[in-house]
Amino acid sequence: MKQIETALLSFGMSGRVFHAPFIQLHPGFNLRGSWERSKKTIENAYPDSTSFDSMEAVLADPSIELVIVNTPIYSHFEYATAALKAGKHIVVEKAFTCNAAEAERLVSLAKEVNKKIFVYQNRRWDSDFLTLKKVHESGVLGDIVEAEFHFDRYNPLMSPKRHKEDAGPGAGIVTDLGPHLIDQALHLFGKPTHVFADLRKTRPGTEVIDLFEILLYYPALRVRLKSGYYFKEPIPAFQLHGTKGSFIKTRSDRQEVDLDKGHVPMGENWGVDATSEYGLLHVDGSSPERVPSEKGEYMAFYENVFQSLRSGVAPAVPGEDGIASMRVIDAAYESLEKQAVISY
Repeated sequence: MKQIETALLSFGMSGRVFHAPFIQLHPGFNLRGSWERSKKTIENAYPDSTSFDSMEAVLADPSIELVIVNTPIYSHFEYATAALKAGKHIVVEKAFTCNAAEAERLVSLAKEVNKKIFVYQNRRWDSDFLTLKKVHESGVLGDIVEAEFHFDRYNPLMSPKRHKEDAGPGAGIVTDLGPHLIDQALHLFGKPTHVFADLRKTRPGTEVIDLFEILLYYPALRVRLKSGYYFKEPIPAFQLHGTKGSFIKTRSDRQEVDLDKGHVPMGENWGVDATSEYGLLHVDGSSPERVPSEKGEYMAFYENVFQSLRSGVAPAVPGEDGIASMRVIDAAYESLEKQAVISY
């Protein structure tokens, strides 16, 4: 089949680590290049690629079929809109947009121009989450009554990336790390009935929310999502508690670390969890046991993009999933403002 000519809108950390290696490795794609504003580095990393001086130059290239919108969150709606209007399919980084209204408009536009949106939620293919999902779907825990997901860090220093620290649309931990946890929760449990959020600023001098606790309410289940920068000794990242037992798991996927080191995402050891990080399963009537981790595989996202564009397979993370996550984020901010539980 004809390769999918693909261009990035940024070759910073996300382009270098999360996108380019998979586009380059997958035989169904060709990395056409990236928009680079100042540093011109993509041609050194990928000699057959092109460094574009503007987004307009990317969108004007008729050979480019797919555009990766991996720029700061506040720009997602504008750039994704321009790419769709230029006749390109798009992959949009998290957070999908700044709010649900923008997300809905993008999905509507994509339908109008007959192009596809893929929301980049790579954490669905983390080894730890895949293991959690397998345990949940096995039914061994019975009916889940409580779940708790964390994305904890110890990093009290301000980010040098001003778009992450200056108050404004898309800034703060709720739209930075929040979409990972929210998407994972919605992927497992579906849409909640109500949302409550406790959002705080904890670092000295910060202008943005840097700690959140979001509660998702379901008829027979409550899901707690939490993230912040002052967790020197984080608790387990994933907890499932059901009528027949519990499962707890650390956040241990190695793919981001290995990609950042320049490792090629392939081979039998890629995405393999250390045995010391295996999750703990304790079911009523049995002794606690360690559960071998599933193999993490970010390439599955791009394989789905390829199959969708060339064979008509449904997107694994369509724009509608992006809308659902943004509605939770909107509800979280409304909950903070009103100090109330908000109907989803």
